[in-house]
Amino acid sequence: MKNNTALKIAPEDNGIEFFLKKLERGGASPHTIDSYRFAVSKYLKDYGEVNRRNLAVWRNDLIDRYAPRTVCVRITAMNTYLKYLKKDALKLQTIKIQQKPFLDNVISMADYEFLKKKLKKDGNLQDYFLIWFLGATGARVAEFAKLKAEHVQAGHVDIYGKGTKMRRIYIPENLRKAALLWLAESGKESGYLFTGNAPGSHDAALTSEGIRFRLNRIGKRYGIDKTVMHPHSFRHMFGKAFFEQTKDLALLADLMGHESIDTTRIYTRRTATEQRELVDKTVTW
Repeated sequence: MKNNTALKIAPEDNGIEFFLKKLERGGASPHTIDSYRFAVSKYLKDYGEVNRRNLAVWRNDLIDRYAPRTVCVRITAMNTYLKYLKKDALKLQTIKIQQKPFLDNVISMADYEFLKKKLKKDGNLQDYFLIWFLGATGARVAEFAKLKAEHVQAGHVDIYGKGTKMRRIYIPENLRKAALLWLAESGKESGYLFTGNAPGSHDAALTSEGIRFRLNRIGKRYGIDKTVMHPHSFRHMFGKAFFEQTKDLALLADLMGHESIDTTRIYTRRTATEQRELVDKTVTW
């Protein structure tokens, strides 16, 4: 009888690229595709055969070594791969993520404004606008990397997800006007806003990793805590500031691209720093 719960796959013949192409056709984001490629490829390299025992050992190892969110992403990637292989019987149980009662590692509005002021004064307009666009759009890093001059001219960019789902990222008018002047002075009418520095990469979009590297470099130069100098920190700052100004959770969920408004509720909470400051100010007894 044919065994339907085990499958031996050589790393060089694992069908991953076909699997990833199917994800892409289904509307998966570049970030999702990259994370799924890494998770599945590493499993096959470390364990080889896809069977119940190896998957169980792999799952336990993930739980021992990584944060819950990382574990969930990798298990989801593997479960999606198993479905592609028609091995649903081997699918793994995910773990429950306990959401923190506060926002962590979020850049403050004061530090954000400080960076903008210093970068503009120093004439570093590329990084000045990089910081400004991150903080004023709420875009995910993979979406941010694909921003073009044409999007600035239009005042928005439409992001298409799974199926026909669409989300619009707006470029605020004050940022749009300033960016249009910058582009005009640079002689740039089309193409990616933020490009690489390596030879031959001047017209290519700055990668997600390149954006993280630049933020790290900017943080070191101006003495900003490295724990908040990452793309998602600015996305969180946008979400928190927008909710504080509007109290419109439903609109914010749409702007952030959240499938569930429960995910957006994190922006109703204070940051860990704000909680500490409020406790220190209030508890004097």
